[in-house]
This record gives sequence, structure tokens and C-alpha cells, in this order.
Amino acid sequence: MMQLVGNPASPFVRKVRVMLLETGQEDEVEMITAATSPTNPAPEAVAANPIKKIPALIRPEGCTLYDSRVITRYLDARADAGLYKETRVWEVLTLEATADGLMDAAVLMVYEGRVRPENMQYEGWIDAQWGKVEGALDALESRWMSHLRGPLDAGQIAVGCALGYLDFRHGERNWRKGRGALDDWFAAFSQRESMVATQPAG
Repeated sequence: MMQLVGNPASPFVRKVRVMLLETGQEDEVEMITAATSPTNPAPEAVAANPIKKIPALIRPEGCTLYDSRVITRYLDARADAGLYKETRVWEVLTLEATADGLMDAAVLMVYEGRVRPENMQYEGWIDAQWGKVEGALDALESRWMSHLRGPLDAGQIAVGCALGYLDFRHGERNWRKGRGALDDWFAAFSQRESMVATQPAG
């Protein structure tokens, strides 16, 4: 059995868990929960990934995979699920990269408040990260809605997890304002069984 090292609160880990559910592989993976941070990496993360980050997928038949995009691509190929359809693979990968960039900036904002001592926190840094989030959101609203409304793919999963993380950690910033189409899409996408089952808490 494979093992997924991660934390359910992480949007990158959630992306992998949604992929597992959407491709019917959830019963083939054991979740190894690791409470980790850049300054205090969990032993499980250190053992699985030389970069000390989550998620990591430990496979009995091969090397451990890390970076959520590597893991989701592997799981899709393993199940022959077609969520990286070759006819539009560059669009899917670009959409996924946009969502991952959004998540990365949003996570860094959390770490700025959680990891740095209060007297060392820099509002300019936080504002810059939120600027990246807003740039990604505006691109999704203006350029990607027709793709998001199409057949399910890995890019959509990444966007769904990214928006869910904004609600989870940055709800007070109201990412929905001025982005009605994206808001409507997310309201519907959030009802998928895989999204409901992986909703973060705490």
C-alpha cells in the first residue's frame, strides 16, 4: 500500500486527496499525518522528501514522489483517468500552475503570521503575496471560466482546492468580490463528493 505524508489542512495535500477520490484510488493509500512547518519540519516529511515539504507519496514499487503536481500526474496516469488529457495538456498544466501559485502565496501569508516573531513580520511582504493571489484570481475570472466549466481535469481540482484554502485561511479578505463567475463555479464545484470529503477544519 502507498502512503501519503501530509496534513489535511494543506491545500496541496487536499489536491492529492481529491485526485485519489476522483480516480477511485483512495483505498490504496494510507494517510500519514504530519504537522510540519518551514522552521520545524515534521520527521515524516524530512524522511520522505529532501526538501522537507508535504505532500510526499511513498510507493512500495518505486521512488517516493513529492511536489503535488508530480503526485497528481502520477495518480492520473496510474488510474488512466484522463485528467491531464493530451489534447489540452498545456492548458491543464498552466491552470494547475496558476492555482498552485495562488496556494503558495496564500500559505506564505499564513507562515508570516504563524512562524515569524511579531516584531519581524512585514506587512509589505504580506501585501505582495496577496497581490499574487489577486492576480491569479483575476486571471481565472477573465481568462479561464470556459475551461473551468468544461469536463473535469486536474487544473479544475487545483483551482477548487486553492479557492477552498482562501475560504479556510483568508476568508476575511473576500476573494469573491467582483468575481461573480468564479464564485458561482466554486459554489457548484465545492459540492463534489471529493471536495466535501476533504474539507479542511481547525
